[in-house]
Amino acid sequence: MKLALGPLLYYWPRQSTLAFYADMAEAPVDIVYLGETVCSRRHELRLPDWLEVAEILAEAGKEVVLSSQVLVESESDLKTLRRIVANGRFRVEANDMGAVRLLSAADTQATNWVAGPTLNIFNPATLNLFAGLGATRWAAPPEMSREQIAALRAGLDAPMEVEVFAHGRLPLAYSARCFTARHFNLQKDTCEFRCLQFADGIALNTREGQPFLTLNGIQTQSAQVHTLLGDLPAVTADGLDILRISPQGEHTGGIIQLFRDALDGLATPAAALHSARPLLPAEPCNGFWHGRPGVEQLVTA
Repeated sequence: MKLALGPLLYYWPRQSTLAFYADMAEAPVDIVYLGETVCSRRHELRLPDWLEVAEILAEAGKEVVLSSQVLVESESDLKTLRRIVANGRFRVEANDMGAVRLLSAADTQATNWVAGPTLNIFNPATLNLFAGLGATRWAAPPEMSREQIAALRAGLDAPMEVEVFAHGRLPLAYSARCFTARHFNLQKDTCEFRCLQFADGIALNTREGQPFLTLNGIQTQSAQVHTLLGDLPAVTADGLDILRISPQGEHTGGIIQLFRDALDGLATPAAALHSARPLLPAEPCNGFWHGRPGVEQLVTA
């Protein structure tokens, strides 16, 4: 089973981002997704910079995938999307229907792209439609349960790689409004790039002081950290192809190593989950995988 590093969902300083991916070149991860998927105002790295990082990672033996933005809101965003689709070197993950249209256009003839987790694919007919448009890998929405993913796989007309969100704060929603800017009483267009101050987003609690959500610019995330480390026996039994680990502010490399050790039989899933707890920015959860509320943490192997 392959391990994938998902696209960086947070806004980190340029040097921190470059240092992070230099470390990832040596990490036991097979696939790395690159690019800005959340907010087009995040310009510490632009597309030429991401392409340079991609070349370095490819030389290190990683499969590199360029991820497209989830909400395309301007002509500038669309120009960047066109350049990503036409890069001619790396596979592309489509995260909105505009990217799908460009990838499946007759003049593009892309037949090896990734259907991203934000495309709202929830039934076999839809998944087969995207496969017919050239998608050869499907990253399941993070809120899907084990049973739902199995049902979609069973309905495939032809083989397709299936990738599951296995670790990280759950991306729950996107909005044209920037919640981080609003938190500081700023307008989105004059946000002062406050996201740079929060390597793991801004924790949002209830009035009773209980963790509720995480604010990450226009993206709303879970407060807890979804992780399938303790569920790896079921994951491997289902024959899934790829597990996606989302970058976090610290200890991403340690989390990747724990997944690799557990998959290779060097540690039990229960022991790996126990070792991961001090490395998490918040409490773990796995409810969605079990068809339960996502916030729940069910005891597993």
